[in-house]
Amino acid sequence: MKVVLHANPRKPAAVELAGRFLEALGARATVVVSDELAGVAPGRPHAPLEAAEGDVVVAIGGDGTFLHALRRTSLALLPLNAGTIGVLAEVDARRPGELESAVERLVAGRYFLEERTKLAAEIDGRTLPDATNEYVVHATQVGKMGTFELAFDGRTAGTIRADGLIVATPTGSTAYALSALGPIVEPEVDGFVLTTIAPFRVQARALVLGALRTVRVRSLRADGPSVVLADGDGEYPIPVGGTVTVYRSPRRASLVRFGSSFFDRLRGKRILPWSEEADAEGDAVLSPPP
Repeated sequence: MKVVLHANPRKPAAVELAGRFLEALGARATVVVSDELAGVAPGRPHAPLEAAEGDVVVAIGGDGTFLHALRRTSLALLPLNAGTIGVLAEVDARRPGELESAVERLVAGRYFLEERTKLAAEIDGRTLPDATNEYVVHATQVGKMGTFELAFDGRTAGTIRADGLIVATPTGSTAYALSALGPIVEPEVDGFVLTTIAPFRVQARALVLGALRTVRVRSLRADGPSVVLADGDGEYPIPVGGTVTVYRSPRRASLVRFGSSFFDRLRGKRILPWSEEADAEGDAVLSPPP
């Protein structure tokens, strides 16, 4: 087995866990580290993550680290949480024994691959990097609303005034879209979510769209451009009158899984709409209304 190891070099906990991973793995696999870790693992061969070849990428950090890695590689990714929430993580490497157990399963091949939908986008025909979580179209000036025209499959639906719009995958439904009151969508659902950010009309609702829909957003602001963010990383300007077209990417994100369910990975993260405290009979109970 050939493993590509990547970690967030700005997080001491992630760097420490990368060292523990290498120690636990020993000589049972060939290891290439990403360029970011070259100084942390001297003597190890290293390469840019985009060019690294292997069977699996082991990424250590938080959700931002995992999304950053998924933009840079098409290899299957094992996400090890060294951050705070880690919704995408399969393993909480901070818990005793979990990192070592993950290494044993990985080396023995006791895992499966879970495919996740990605989104693709263009600004006036210019291709953007794929997004695993979401694209956010946002007014550039803080505190000023944008005006956006929406079209589905080339047919204009109407306009909306809001700070911005989020087009999210099911994976991204538990990220920024959730904070904008969008629904939680299981990863197996073949579709995506359109959610407004601080809409002028408070009755604006999120939409769950079929996977084969194409969403076009046209910026109608007269006082400046809007921007698009792909997974919260980098800003791509939209000229006044310019359009962003979003659709399902032909490429997929591939995650290494050991058997945990979607709800297992959300447990303890205060995202699910019910309490995780058990009643007298051991069953989970719904949280009381606020």
